[in-house]
Amino acid sequence: MSFLDGWEKIEEYALAHTEPPTDVLERLAAETRETMEAPQMMVGPLEGRFLQLLVRLASPRLVLELGTFTGYSSISMAPALPEGGRIVTCDIDERAVAIARRYAEEAGVVDRIDYRLGPGLETIAGLDGPFDFVFIDADKESYVDYYEAVLPKLADDGLIVADNVLWSGRVVEPEPEETTRTIMEFNEHVRRDERVVAVMLTVRDGMTLIRRRPQG
Repeated sequence: MSFLDGWEKIEEYALAHTEPPTDVLERLAAETRETMEAPQMMVGPLEGRFLQLLVRLASPRLVLELGTFTGYSSISMAPALPEGGRIVTCDIDERAVAIARRYAEEAGVVDRIDYRLGPGLETIAGLDGPFDFVFIDADKESYVDYYEAVLPKLADDGLIVADNVLWSGRVVEPEPEETTRTIMEFNEHVRRDERVVAVMLTVRDGMTLIRRRPQG
């Protein structure tokens, strides 16, 4: 995810000054790197801790995650949930979800996570909400569709977090390829949306935090 000179050293420094991951998450990360074709899809320890802190601060009753992958993000967020809080997470990769569930059991948080196997838009349609916290980290081509589907079901003080919005820095290239253009279109869609207030952060591969614009 490095796209600036010296960024790897900066990220290493940030990791050295961040609470380290648990043993379960370290083993999950190792298995993901060894067995999955695209291990870079995993959020990793820096982003995992950041998501955990956001959940702790937001104290959400219902979290929706679009893109389970092998479970690093949901397992990071689950311990920060308030009593009775739960995460609904979905993915289309049965193998990845099986890994996620296995490590959630080891971490002792599987009872807080509701795994859904299937397309994200179908999962959203089957949930009433309101969503207090939404993490979008699935197929980039559907980001705008996911955003538009969850926004009407977002709690008044809810938070949406969209991942990979910098796309390894390719969003500033003069001739971006197709997937990069898709990310750029999503970024512009959010920027122009007067219904929300958003801030883009340079955490790892870029994260945009989005909330409803206060009325009045």
